[in-house]
Amino acid sequence: MDILKWLANFIGDSDEKKLKQLQTLITKINALEDSFRSLSDEELRQKTEEFKQRIAKGESEDNLLPDAFAVVREASARTIGLRHFDAQLLGGIILHQGKIAEMKTGEGKTLVATLPAYLNALSGKGVHVVTVNDYLAKRDSEWMGPIYRFLGLSVGVIQSQMSSAERKIGYASDITYGTNNEFGFDYLRDNMALSIEECVQQDVNFAIVDEVDGILIDEARTPLIISGMGEDNQAIYKKADTLARRLVKDLDFTVEEKTKNAVLTEQGTKKAEKLLGIEYLFDINNMETAHQLSQSLRAHHLFEKNVDYVIKDDEILIVDEFTGRLMIGRRYSDGLHQAIEAKERVPIKQESQTLATVTFQNYFRMYKKLAGMTGTAKTEEGEFWKIYGLEVVVIPPNKPLHRENLPDVIYKNKRAKFQAVVKEIEASYKTERPVLVGTVSIEHSELLSTMLTRKGIPHHVLNAKQHGLTSFWVRE
Repeated sequence: MDILKWLANFIGDSDEKKLKQLQTLITKINALEDSFRSLSDEELRQKTEEFKQRIAKGESEDNLLPDAFAVVREASARTIGLRHFDAQLLGGIILHQGKIAEMKTGEGKTLVATLPAYLNALSGKGVHVVTVNDYLAKRDSEWMGPIYRFLGLSVGVIQSQMSSAERKIGYASDITYGTNNEFGFDYLRDNMALSIEECVQQDVNFAIVDEVDGILIDEARTPLIISGMGEDNQAIYKKADTLARRLVKDLDFTVEEKTKNAVLTEQGTKKAEKLLGIEYLFDINNMETAHQLSQSLRAHHLFEKNVDYVIKDDEILIVDEFTGRLMIGRRYSDGLHQAIEAKERVPIKQESQTLATVTFQNYFRMYKKLAGMTGTAKTEEGEFWKIYGLEVVVIPPNKPLHRENLPDVIYKNKRAKFQAVVKEIEASYKTERPVLVGTVSIEHSELLSTMLTRKGIPHHVLNAKQHGLTSFWVRE
């Protein structure tokens, strides 16, 4: 089937003009394939210097696109044995245009990113490829790195445990892989630096965001915060915790699950005042106690152990709600972390004060050009356009999908659901099919593990408690 018709089926006839323009570019790229394939490795590598000179003389990146994409495709085939399909070329064009490419799972988005990354790195202003965790950043940089290095470009990676010197090297590369958290925190640290020599980031020129719906929509308003030491209020934390344990939910206070907030009722306010021996809880002199009481109520009734956080070596470690990984070094702000420490009877650390903060939404809007890719973006198209001015384009799969997307199954209660899950796993195990099971919490993963153990089904649990696990069971 012609790629134009294939696209029209997915996106609609109203985009026919746009699709014809894209098809023209695909035709140009394909027409160059034989000539570039006949070049020696050195001749192909020299194309990068030729492109840089053409840009320096004023030629646009758009004009260079067919040549640059054809060079990357050939370099990829020679170095890592992967040749970009036409659908992947389409995805690369969309990313270069500063749009969002929606591509089905398994369509090779990691490889797609090499096309616009190479083209936009030719100007020397740097390209950031943003992933959701350190593992993917390292994996993708190592997997795609040979393509860039073969063509004479440098590739770096930013990891959470790196020193400032190592980060400088990573950011000085033509193409830098890293997580949204690391890019955001480095921006904050650079803005707090006392001299330009202490800064690690270069210009925020062009970012390609993987899992763009998760980072730019789901986590958009998540604040990145750098804190310093504040006042030590051990007595207030313990007093608030003791008081929170004596207040009754729905009588003395109400909770709002959606906003994760706890509000005292009139009865609860009077009860708190009586227990504290004060006349008015919300007097200016008692505001700190009132605030910490609210945080203690939140800690007891809205933040759950092994769901929102875990305890390790007498320390409260936050579990990332989006990735399920431990957020080492991160703490809740405004006394909430201390309230959880008091709740769990672990040593209470001194409260911190905010020194610098930025949301992902505000940070990524600073890039001169922003693009993204994911398997699910069309449903958020309105938000992407309103907040970032980003258009979503659905890229058809390289071949028709044979995977069957089954409907959701609803069960009457949790027990019935997990019994059905175990039954499904057992059936797959008997046919020697590997199974990957995702759960919403550590508690659920451990419950399933217990049920599987009873059935005698070998397995490994990978959650925030065992996030360092690297070996998996293989049936002999």
